[in-house]
Amino acid sequence: MKCAAFTNYKKNTIMSKTNKILTFLSIFTLLVFMPSCVNDDDYSTPDPSGVQDPNIDGDRTNFQAIYSRLGQAQANGDPTAIIPADENIYIEGYVVSSDQAGNFFEEILIQNKVDDSDSMDDPRLGIRLAVNVGSLSDTYEFGRKVFVKLAGLTIGESNGVLTVAKGEGSQVEQIQEFEYRDIIIRGAEVADITPKVVPIGDLSEQDINTYIQLDNMQFNRNQLSMTYAGEPSDSFDGFRTIESCADNSTILLQTSTFADFKSVQIAQGQGSIRGVLSRDFGDDFDVFVVNSASDVDFASTERCDPIELDCGTAAAPGTTNLFNDDFESQTNSNLISGNGWTNYIEAGTEGWEAYTSGGTNASLGRSARVGSFNSSDDSSVAWLITPAINLDAQSGETLIFKTSNSFSDGSEMELLFSNDWDGTEANITSATWGVLPAAYIVQDSDFFGAWLDSGNVDLSCASGTIHIAFKYTGSGQSGMDGTYELDDISIDYTP
Repeated sequence: MKCAAFTNYKKNTIMSKTNKILTFLSIFTLLVFMPSCVNDDDYSTPDPSGVQDPNIDGDRTNFQAIYSRLGQAQANGDPTAIIPADENIYIEGYVVSSDQAGNFFEEILIQNKVDDSDSMDDPRLGIRLAVNVGSLSDTYEFGRKVFVKLAGLTIGESNGVLTVAKGEGSQVEQIQEFEYRDIIIRGAEVADITPKVVPIGDLSEQDINTYIQLDNMQFNRNQLSMTYAGEPSDSFDGFRTIESCADNSTILLQTSTFADFKSVQIAQGQGSIRGVLSRDFGDDFDVFVVNSASDVDFASTERCDPIELDCGTAAAPGTTNLFNDDFESQTNSNLISGNGWTNYIEAGTEGWEAYTSGGTNASLGRSARVGSFNSSDDSSVAWLITPAINLDAQSGETLIFKTSNSFSDGSEMELLFSNDWDGTEANITSATWGVLPAAYIVQDSDFFGAWLDSGNVDLSCASGTIHIAFKYTGSGQSGMDGTYELDDISIDYTP
């Protein structure tokens, strides 16, 4: 018994010592390898603020200098500006994009400030970094401060957006996976980025690649049944119109068909939206891009849609005519006139004019047409308004017409009515105009050579004297605006 007890005591003592040695070795190993868990190996003793950036061996430049270099190169006929490999300079900025939801791909957008502060000598600017790597937000999350080593990089434009990356001749190519961590160096700080709150009309080229907030916004009422980018017609990107309740200005929200929220129905209410100002793939027009669906905060159920006159559609048009026009009496390339029409150009240089065309997109003899494509107009708004129609003098009134388009894209046509317009051009925009939603107006997704019937728009539930207007509105980006055509208008009634 004594031998057995001694043996057990000795065995336990040896095991205890072994456990202590193993524990010591585990702690030692943990202490040795803990630094390897840090993403950047330039961290040392934290500074008093608790944030310390890695040591950067080079001279700092600013975003304005990057823009100026490209401008000088382009003035000399070069599409890009190449930074010499021996020029040891860098910029620092804050990440304002995220590919976590799939709406950005192989790119990082950075801006030079955490807020909307601006000055002449250091304006708020943004830069796109093209990187051939996915899931970049795992390393460079929103708000992360980064340092970009510029030696050997190229400054250029990609789809109209200033981009810094590698260069191949006159082209801007992506920074590759084997090198991107040495070029885009993560800082220690993750900042709270304050968006610049600005109306759509005040956005400028300087705001591209920067974080923006638009207030009092909503999606266009005609798109409320749609998803962000999950419709059959959406190819690569979906475009949805967001409009300001303050001044009716609009911009297109661009969503990738690879975004994880592409099939989510667009927000139905009104509110604020945060995102980045950019350009479409063809560099034809400005777009707004969000990092995720949560950046669309349209929580208010109050919308600012116009009033509607919706009597539905009638089974057949009226049998007796009140007003009609097929534009055959007009003169080609001249503004529509006579027959009681008011042809008013509210903005820009384009109005409704007569034209005749053959081929795939043939007119119906002679038709009315309006479009701001390549007009260089900053804004295009054109009205074609009928004479007054007294709805109390008879009953069973209907409206019919036909429309066609030529790649209308960012422009739109609306069918409006007013019962308080006094008939003068001076008071058109101050009158109250509502919409007639029962009419079908050609859509951009329709075949451009087709003429489409409006349907028998029933007006019989209305009373008083009204004017009916065909209103064309361009996007302000004339490179993407197409044309609308209009013909065979008839307002009738049944005695």
